[in-house]
Amino acid sequence: MSLQAKTETERLIEERGRYVARGVSTPSLVVARAEGARLWDVDGKEYIDFAGGLGCQNLGHGPPAVVAALHEQLDRYLHQCFMVGMYEPYIETCRRLAELSPCRGMEQRSILLNSGAEAIENAVKIARVATGRPGVIVFDHAFHGRTLLTMTMTSKLVYKKGFGPFAPEVYRAPAPYPYRGVTTDDAIRGLEHLFRSDVDPESVACLVLEPVQGEGGFIVMPPDFPPRLRELCDRYGILYVDDEVQSGTGRTGPVWAIERYGVEPDLVTAGKSIGGGLPLASVTGRAEVMDAVPPGGLGGTFGGNPLSCAAANAVLEEVASESFRRRAEAVGARILAGLEAIASRVQAVGEVRGLGPMAALELVEDRATKAPAAALASATTAAARERGLVLLSCGLYSNVVRILVPLVIGDEDLERGLEILEESLRAAEASART
Repeated sequence: MSLQAKTETERLIEERGRYVARGVSTPSLVVARAEGARLWDVDGKEYIDFAGGLGCQNLGHGPPAVVAALHEQLDRYLHQCFMVGMYEPYIETCRRLAELSPCRGMEQRSILLNSGAEAIENAVKIARVATGRPGVIVFDHAFHGRTLLTMTMTSKLVYKKGFGPFAPEVYRAPAPYPYRGVTTDDAIRGLEHLFRSDVDPESVACLVLEPVQGEGGFIVMPPDFPPRLRELCDRYGILYVDDEVQSGTGRTGPVWAIERYGVEPDLVTAGKSIGGGLPLASVTGRAEVMDAVPPGGLGGTFGGNPLSCAAANAVLEEVASESFRRRAEAVGARILAGLEAIASRVQAVGEVRGLGPMAALELVEDRATKAPAAALASATTAAARERGLVLLSCGLYSNVVRILVPLVIGDEDLERGLEILEESLRAAEASART
C-alpha cells in the first residue's frame, strides 16, 4: 500500500519547521501568487485577502503603476546608499511626503527608513535632540515595533516576554477604550496623574499615539482625544508624534487618519503600505524639528532604497487622488455595514468599530460581561482560511478580528469575503459548543 504523496503546502511547512526559527508565528498558508485582493497557494487554492500582507497592500497585490515604476528603476540601479550617492527617487519621495504632510509648519522634511519600528525609533531620536529631553509617553494597547525601544513602547506581553531589560525613560498612560469603559476624560486624567506621579512633563520629549490602535485591537481614538492631547503637548512643550504606520497611506480613507481629527502633529511616521509591498518607512515633520539633528545623526545603509522609493512615489500619487479616497470610503461603508449585519445575527460580536475601511469585530463570550473570546477569534481565522479567506486577529486579549483588505477589492469579492467571515464565525461558535 503506497503512502499518499505530500501536498506542496505540507512539504514546505515541513521545510519551514526544519529551517525557520520557531519564534516566527506562521499559518498553514504558503503563497505562490497574488493579484489585487486575491491570493493563490502553492497547491492552486484561491483565497480572498482580508489581510493585505498585514496592512502593506492598501493598493492591492501588484498594482500596475507600482510594478511599472519598479521595472523602470530596476534597469537603472538597485542600490546606492543615499549617504554615498544621492538619487532622485529618494528626494522625490520626500517631496511628496512634504506636500501630503499633516504636520505643523510650512516647510517639511523627511527621512526614509526600512520599517515602521525604525521610523518610530528615529522619531524618538529626533524629538529628544529637538527638545533636549529624554522622556517618551506611550499608551495602553499601543504597538510600535519589535526593536528594544519600540518593544518597550509596545503594550502587549507576547511581544516582550523574556526580552528585557527594556529601554529607560518610557512612560505609559491610559488610552481611551470606549467599549471597555475608558473615556477620553479617564485617559486625560490618567495622563495628568502620570505627570504628578512618575514623570515631570517638562522632561518629556514626545508623546506617541496611533489614531487607530492597530495591533492593540483597532481601537479608534474618540474625536476629542487627539485635540486634547495636542493642547497638553502645547502646554508643556512636548512634541506630538502621530504613528501612522498601519493607519496611514490611505488605510482609513484620507492619506493620514489624523486628518479626520483636525489635529496637526509635530512628526508623523509611515510604513507598511507606503512601499507598495517593498520595505520602506518614513518620519516627516516641520523643518526646525527635523533639522535639529546634525549631519550624520540620522541614516542607514538601505533606508530609502531606490526600488522602494520608486514604488512609494507611485503609491503616494494614487492614495492622494480623489478617486482613491472615494473608493476607500465606499469600501469602508460597505465593510462597516456588513460587520454590523453580522453583529445583529451573531451574539459573540461585542462591538463593531472602525474608521473608514480600517474596521474590526471584538468577540466576547458574553455581551453583558464582555469577557474576551480569544479562542473564538483564533478559531474564526482558521475556519476562514479553510473556506478561502485570509483573515487576522489582534488586540491585547487576542479577541479582535480585523479587516485590512486591499482597497482595490471588487464588490463581489468583498461581499463574498464578508459572507465567509460570518460562516467561519458561526462554525467556530458551533465547534466551541460541542
